[in-house]
Amino acid sequence: MRGLNFTAVDFETANGFRGSPCAIGLVKVRDGEEVDTYYSAMRPPEGFDRFDPHNVAIHGITAEAVAQAPRFGELFEDIHGFIGEDMLVAHNAGFDIEVFEAALEVSGLDSPGLSCLCSVRLSRANYQLPSHALPKAAAEAGYQLTQHHYALDDARASAAVVCDIAARRNVGATDRLFQESGIAPRTMEPWQAPRTRESRATRQVRTMAHLFDARLPAPQPRHMPDLMRWQDEGKNLPPSSVADPAHPLFAQQLAFTGNLSIPRAEAKELVAALGAATASRVTAGTTLLVVGDGFEPWELSAPEESFPLRSSKAREALRRQREGQPLRFIAEEEFRALLGSRWPVSSPAVTDPEAAQPAVEASRPLSARG
Repeated sequence: MRGLNFTAVDFETANGFRGSPCAIGLVKVRDGEEVDTYYSAMRPPEGFDRFDPHNVAIHGITAEAVAQAPRFGELFEDIHGFIGEDMLVAHNAGFDIEVFEAALEVSGLDSPGLSCLCSVRLSRANYQLPSHALPKAAAEAGYQLTQHHYALDDARASAAVVCDIAARRNVGATDRLFQESGIAPRTMEPWQAPRTRESRATRQVRTMAHLFDARLPAPQPRHMPDLMRWQDEGKNLPPSSVADPAHPLFAQQLAFTGNLSIPRAEAKELVAALGAATASRVTAGTTLLVVGDGFEPWELSAPEESFPLRSSKAREALRRQREGQPLRFIAEEEFRALLGSRWPVSSPAVTDPEAAQPAVEASRPLSARG
């Protein structure tokens, strides 16, 4: 496909903070063909380098495995040199661009300003699949993802999805391919270090640095906050102007708290398409609070000192309820039912038995079919 040029990227992180990359895979594509690759394990930026067992269970990378590796900040010049002026592509672009953003911030580095297009959104717009998770989308593209959560293989799988859809649609230009599916890039602004105002994720993590610093004693798992399973809010998108007014979410305003089985940013995209508005906090306009961790009805009337829904959003929603605001709590199960067939994946566990870090990377063409 002449003109189909980009670099696919995938990160693995040491913990729930975006700025803790421990591996990166990059695949350079020219005219729809893989022409070069880059892979490196790394130590996350100092002070943000504690390895969370939840993350290790997914990708298999341990602190010991990267103990002699360079840190992200030492590698970034090479990483940026490999990317050059390319548009990036990732399967969940928001995650990978935010890894770059947060890791540059805590490393005290300048930002060159990078942009990333999302292959999972491209998959949803073009494939008819029950799940658009990377292994399923890659299989539809004819690529057998055998080493899921090995960063280079995941980057190659994302590239394969883009190349396959471009071939099916007979569209060679990368920007045109995504534009025709209504997909804009996620862009990181350029800055000179130190950044004047850091991202929300980095600002919050700096107040809890002792939890992420591998030089300090590790807290007991029961004392670790939900931040270690970071829930990025994502953008609050405008409600779709062509949504069905008969849908029960149409004209609702939603906020989210707790851990959903899909990224919160993805949930916001789904409800915006149905004509709902979203906010990153509970406001006077909030009509639904989605509680990702679930709850029992009796918990809503429990005395505050024993109230199990401890998030500030849940407390604020309860306060507004008591004052007469028509606001309703719904658990993920009900939220999922409201979305119906739009729900993108079956709820995955936070562990992956097939995740293991391979010792060597086997080169395979993007067109390889399993």
